[in-house]
Amino acid sequence: MTATVVGLVPHHARAKAVAERAAEWLERAGVSVRVPADAAAVTGLERFAASEGFAAGLSFAVSLGGDGTMLRTIDLVGAEGVPVLGVNMGHLGFLTEIDPEHLERGLDRVLSGDYLVSERMVLSVTVTSEGPAEGTWLALNEAVLEKVSSGHLVRLAVSINGKFFTTYAADGVIVATPTGSTAYNFSARGPIVSPGHRCLLLTPVSPHMLFDHPLVLGAEETLAFEVTGPAPVGLVLDGREVGNLSAGDVVSCREGPTPARLITFTPRDFHQLLKTKFGLADR
Repeated sequence: MTATVVGLVPHHARAKAVAERAAEWLERAGVSVRVPADAAAVTGLERFAASEGFAAGLSFAVSLGGDGTMLRTIDLVGAEGVPVLGVNMGHLGFLTEIDPEHLERGLDRVLSGDYLVSERMVLSVTVTSEGPAEGTWLALNEAVLEKVSSGHLVRLAVSINGKFFTTYAADGVIVATPTGSTAYNFSARGPIVSPGHRCLLLTPVSPHMLFDHPLVLGAEETLAFEVTGPAPVGLVLDGREVGNLSAGDVVSCREGPTPARLITFTPRDFHQLLKTKFGLADR
C-alpha cells in the first residue's frame, strides 16, 4: 500500500505522547499527517490540524484511545470508506487492534499492505425535526432514544417497514448493530450478536408494558419512531448527544450505505474476546 496521507485521532487526555510519536514516525516514513483541529489543539499537534475535510483523501486513519475514540474516528471517516487502525490506550477494547508498544510495527505493516479489513455494519439514522437533531447521522454501535428528565417515560410509536407495530412506553429504546450488541444493548439485556452479522437490534430500556422483549430484524428492514408523548426525548448516537426531540418528530433507522472498515492483522476470535472481557471460566 502506498500511503500519502494518514489521519490521527487521539484521545485528548491520554494519547498526547503516543500521538506525537506516531506523527514523527510517519513523517520520517515520508507520509503526510492530518489531525482533527480540536484534537490538534490539545495534543500539541497544531501543525497537522485540519479544520475541515479531515477524511477526504486519507489512506487510513489511526485511532489512539479506547473504543470511544474508535467510535469518534469512524464517525469522522466512515462515510469515505477510510479503514481505521485502533491503538488501545484504555482497557480491553472490542474495536482496537494493537497496544502502544506495537505502534510503529503496526504502522509499518499497514503502509506495507500487510493487513486485513473487517467490515462492520453501521446505522444510518435520519431525523425529521425542527430541532438540532434534524438530518442524517451514522452510528457504529447504537442509536438511543431516551428520557431527558427523571420521572417521565418516553412514548414512541414504532413502525417496521412503514407499518405501525406498537407504541413503546419506556425509559428509552436502543437500536443497535451487531458491533453495538456488547455495549449499551448488553446492559439492557439485549442479545449478543457476532459482529460479522448484519441485523438491527431493537431493545427497550426499562419498558412499562407487557411486551418487553428485544427484537432482531433483518438488515434490509427499516425502523421508525415517532415521539407521541409530551415529554422531550433525547437522541444519543454512539454516546454522543445529538439533540432533543419533541412530539411529532420522527427517527428512522436502517443499515448505512457504507460499512465501517476496521484494520486487523489476524482474524479476531470474537467469542474468545467476549469470554476474556466478561471473565468467563474455562470450565
